[in-house]
Amino acid sequence: MTRILSALVLIPLVFVCVWFAPQWVVVLLVEAALVAAFIEYADLYEKTGVLVPRVPACAAAMVTCAAIAWPGSFSADLVLVAILIAVSASVLGAYQPASHVPASAAAALFSAVYLGVPLGCLAALRGVFGREALMLVLIVVWVSDSAQYYAGRLFGRHKLSPTISPKKTVEGALGGFVAGVAVMIALGRIWFPALPNWWLAGTGTVMVALGIAGDLFESLLKRSAQVKDSSGLIPGHGGVLDRIDALLLVGPGFYLFLRLLT
Repeated sequence: MTRILSALVLIPLVFVCVWFAPQWVVVLLVEAALVAAFIEYADLYEKTGVLVPRVPACAAAMVTCAAIAWPGSFSADLVLVAILIAVSASVLGAYQPASHVPASAAAALFSAVYLGVPLGCLAALRGVFGREALMLVLIVVWVSDSAQYYAGRLFGRHKLSPTISPKKTVEGALGGFVAGVAVMIALGRIWFPALPNWWLAGTGTVMVALGIAGDLFESLLKRSAQVKDSSGLIPGHGGVLDRIDALLLVGPGFYLFLRLLT
């Protein structure tokens, strides 16, 4: 019940923001979600014994997100150079030689790629291609996730990835593919009528696959840290990272597809 109540509150709020809020508000909300997700990300790493320099790593992810969310506002090469120098300098100043230092440096830099790039792509979808593009991604992911959950509970027999996510099943994944692709075609025909059905079906299939991969990747991080949820921030749903894990691969994937069309 708690899970359902949280969803009934959060989903309408997200839809209203995506559909009606000005772009700068959307970018601010995405950046806020990034900060919350980064805290959980750093906590997961620290549970494995890897200390992440939080301030420079989070700042690097936020700058990366902003650079992608506002195309043309920042030069990508300058952003990458600045991040490399700032994060490397912070690691150099914060740590003495130790076995965890290489992993700490890698985790700090990876936050920009794992969180900054995809969340920036989600904001850019809305800013560059319109609110329908971002809404389509959100709906496909949410419908697919729900279908995977219920199809898995009803028909699940074969484990999809027992060592990473024991509750995921092949049958659940198939249900997610059917529902996700169906929604992609139905809404795509309305919001992107120029795109052929075969493109919508193929893109929907890839989006669902990326969503499953994103979910499993975050599960791998959590299982490595020996925790069930990234945090308890959202009642019944875990943390922010738990809620956006699929979007972290689906968003960039759909953004790439649309960029290749233009």
